[in-house]
Amino acid sequence: MTSPAGLTASLGRLRARWQAGACLAVLLTALYLVHRHWPTVESGAGRLAVADHGWLLVGAVAAIGTWAASALAQQGAVVPRLPGPRLVAAQFAASAANHLLPAGLGAGAVNLRFLTRCGLPAGRSAGALAVKAAAGAAVRLALIALLAPACPGLLRLPHLSPAAVAVALGVVALAAAPLATPWWPRCRRALAGVVADLRALHACPARAAALWGGSLAFAGLHALVLIAVTRAVGLPLAPLQVALLYLAASSAAALLPSPGGLGSLDAALGLALTAAGTPGAAAASAVLGYRLLTVWLPLLPGLLVLGVLVRRKAL
Repeated sequence: MTSPAGLTASLGRLRARWQAGACLAVLLTALYLVHRHWPTVESGAGRLAVADHGWLLVGAVAAIGTWAASALAQQGAVVPRLPGPRLVAAQFAASAANHLLPAGLGAGAVNLRFLTRCGLPAGRSAGALAVKAAAGAAVRLALIALLAPACPGLLRLPHLSPAAVAVALGVVALAAAPLATPWWPRCRRALAGVVADLRALHACPARAAALWGGSLAFAGLHALVLIAVTRAVGLPLAPLQVALLYLAASSAAALLPSPGGLGSLDAALGLALTAAGTPGAAAASAVLGYRLLTVWLPLLPGLLVLGVLVRRKAL
């Protein structure tokens, strides 16, 4: 008879293989789309090269601000006070690690290690990450609900082929599978733990303000990066429209386990911008600029900071 520890290890390996396979499929699909639409991508890169540098600088400053916002939200997810400089450095390192592993595993591992190094028990550290993720998702949905009436007709469901509908139904079935397994009671207890942690945090107004304020600032600053890039390349979209498109696209991309949303977020942003009437080359330049400021430029420095934190045993 398989021991509980052996069963847990087997399920962990199965989950890792499934995530790796899904990640590979998403990345291969993204590479195929880039190859198929290479003239549009090349034109978008050329347009970005002559973009307004002032607006790109605004986007770069907003991108830097996302790490501080993430640190604020992480502080708000725990009651004990965390060391500020190390917390911000950990968020910078986590953002780089998040682009190497699927489904947020990189950022989760870095933050979990950081919180345990700060003296929090492993269970409480995992709960803090779940609280932060839940607050971030709630903020995004709330912002979409607030902005959608201000931009009527902007969010339209695209025409879906039968194959796409079948894939969507399959994803829903996989998501609902735990409800019919013996693991559901554990999932329910974990969810109850997150709710209990949220209630405990709201007993401390300063922590609640940090959690929700940081989550709001994180989503808003990412939207500002995209707004600045669209201004830099001359896209004729209002800032509220760009913010709504970003929130919808990033929420949809979060359902796919690609590293840092690479591939999934690019496709979702490109689809959202073109569906709003943006020419393909202009949409490609906006997506490339957003990724340049939020992923490619900070990636190497972030990995270097990660190495320094590990060497100093801060992680």
